[in-house]
Amino acid sequence: MWVEPSGIAVARRSLERDAVLGYLWVTPALLLLGTLIAYPFLLALYWSLTSRSAGSAGAFVGLDNFVYLLSGPIFRQTLQNTAVFTTASVAVKLVLGMAAALVLNQAFRGRNLARGVFLLPWIVPTSLSALAWLWIYDDIFGVVSRVAMDLGLRRQPIPFLSDSLLAMGAVILVNVWRGVSFFAVSFLAGMQSIAEELYEAAEVDGAGAGGRFWHVTLPGLRPILAVATLFSIIWTFSDFTIVYIVTRGGPANSTHLLATLAYQTAIYGGKVGEGLAISSFMFPLLLIVIFLQLHFLRRYQA
Repeated sequence: MWVEPSGIAVARRSLERDAVLGYLWVTPALLLLGTLIAYPFLLALYWSLTSRSAGSAGAFVGLDNFVYLLSGPIFRQTLQNTAVFTTASVAVKLVLGMAAALVLNQAFRGRNLARGVFLLPWIVPTSLSALAWLWIYDDIFGVVSRVAMDLGLRRQPIPFLSDSLLAMGAVILVNVWRGVSFFAVSFLAGMQSIAEELYEAAEVDGAGAGGRFWHVTLPGLRPILAVATLFSIIWTFSDFTIVYIVTRGGPANSTHLLATLAYQTAIYGGKVGEGLAISSFMFPLLLIVIFLQLHFLRRYQA
């Protein structure tokens, strides 16, 4: 009779353990993540501590790049721009997304079609959306300025892209137009999971539409609201395509975000170390946001 060798038996028993088998399954994914994400991130972090430039490896300079950036007015303005862009965009998307979800959750003719159409801005590639809005904002060929002038509302084109305040509002509007669908669909999915009995009980207790929203809908959407807001903050904070295509950070750096300034500094300016230092500022700021959101979720679940 054949007897299984002791070494094979030990290996078989080891593989039968859930922990060992689990590690074996996740090892390829960990290697892939380490190769494609961890290594480039650590390398970029190291290069941000050097004077590396296009065509030159540079030398280790420690925190000099960060000190130089913090002492410069352009970087400080970019931090302010990023905060304004992220806060305003996410806040407007949240409010409009909630309102749209409440409407789309009602029963009306053509509801499924309306839901599909409302999702289109989120599906269209960002670059195509930005190019379309760039045409809308154009001083000469832009449809908004042309209509306003034809109606006699203005004698000159609206300086969407040459006025600092209007330019920031313009890129925020593009981001809101694209991202409100994400909030609406997320909230709509959450509303579909709320038991109808809760609304009936609230109505029996005398709650109106506002009362049902505050005491039934909103509490039921808190986890989804937190997660959707977290993702939206991350995506908006690191947005590059919209600002780069529509304004290129102008006029006078009034719409530069951390992502666009890092690209301009490292690619166009050739200052790789300084550009990566700008990008590195995004990491701790996003970590703070993620920590606060996860803390909120844990408190709610508890």
